[in-house]
Amino acid sequence: MSKPQRPPSGRTNLASCIVATVFLIFVIIIIFIVYFTVFKPHDPKISVNAVNLPSFSVSYNSSTVNFTFSQYVAVRNPNKAPFTHYDSTLQLLYSGNQVGFMFIPAGTIDSGRTQYMAATFAVQSFPLVAPQTVSAMGPVQGGGGYRVGPTMEIESKMEMAGRVRVLHIFTHHVDAKADCKVVIAVSDGSVLGFHC
Repeated sequence: MSKPQRPPSGRTNLASCIVATVFLIFVIIIIFIVYFTVFKPHDPKISVNAVNLPSFSVSYNSSTVNFTFSQYVAVRNPNKAPFTHYDSTLQLLYSGNQVGFMFIPAGTIDSGRTQYMAATFAVQSFPLVAPQTVSAMGPVQGGGGYRVGPTMEIESKMEMAGRVRVLHIFTHHVDAKADCKVVIAVSDGSVLGFHC
C-alpha cells in the first residue's frame, strides 16, 4: 500500500506566491525598460526648407502691403509608431499682430518617415509699421505718411499637435513647433533670408 499524500503545507504555498510575485515584478520592470528605451515617444521634428512670396504688392500712398505666402516644410516622425496629427496651424505675425492664418489638414506620418508639406495662402492687406527714424525735426515722413523702410520682417509660427499610439495600447500626446523670422525686401517682395 502506498502512503497517503499529505496536503501541501502553508510554507510551500507562501514560497510559490513569493516566487510568482517576484517573477511578475521582474517582467513588469523589463517591459517598462523596453518601453522607455525603444518605444519612448518623441516630438516630431519640423524643418522649414523654403519660404517665398509668389505675389507681392505694396501701396506707398497708404503704406499697406498684401501678398501670397508659401512655406515648404519637412516633418520627420522619429517614433516607432505612426504620428497622427490634428489641430495643426500656421500663422503669420507682423509687429506682434496676426496677419495670416491657416489650418493644416489632419493626417498621419508613418514611423521613421519624413513627410513634405506645402502651405500657400493669401494675406489680406495690412499697414506697414513706420521705421523708428527720428531726426532733429521729428519723424521722417513721406508724402502720404511715414516712409516705408527697405525691408520688413514677419514671423511664421507652425504648430502640429497629435498623438503617437505605442504598441496599440499607450497613447501619448506630442507637439512639434517651428518658429521662423522672415526678412522681405519691400521693393519687390523677395525673401532676403529666414531663420528658424
